[in-house]
Amino acid sequence: MPEQLHARVETCYQQAEAFFQRRFTRPEVSLRLRGQKAGVAHLHDNLLRFNAQLYAENREHFLRQTVPHEVAHLVAHQMFGGGIRPHGEEWQAIMRGVYGLPPSRCHSYAIAPRRSTRYLYRCDCEDQAFPFTAQRHALVARGRRYFCRRCRATLVYTGQQRVE
Repeated sequence: MPEQLHARVETCYQQAEAFFQRRFTRPEVSLRLRGQKAGVAHLHDNLLRFNAQLYAENREHFLRQTVPHEVAHLVAHQMFGGGIRPHGEEWQAIMRGVYGLPPSRCHSYAIAPRRSTRYLYRCDCEDQAFPFTAQRHALVARGRRYFCRRCRATLVYTGQQRVE
């Protein structure tokens, strides 16, 4: 766990404790989040998950905005219970009052498009190729069959792949 991230989580909790005059249970913190989300708060597990790649690429803003954003979700949950909206007025009040930050819902970090492999399938039609995702290709390996809508032939894997 990077020290700065862990220290920022702790600082956010100390700010919330000073503001609300009560103690909050510290969460487990993980850098095992991938994809487009910068962070996720798992309310019932008291867990914060952060995206390591987005943290590395946007460290200053991430520590200033994303970490308090996710901590505010856990604080709001512990203060007001599970019946509140994720970005509702309670969460917004914590962002403004405790952290002095705008209650932004989404980040604007640049995210490189994810590369994906497509598995090429063909039918009896000429020059007709069907790129399958890895998930659909795995279903074919387990026995599922797909058909061409035009010629009604079973789609067959060509042995070729392409990366998009």
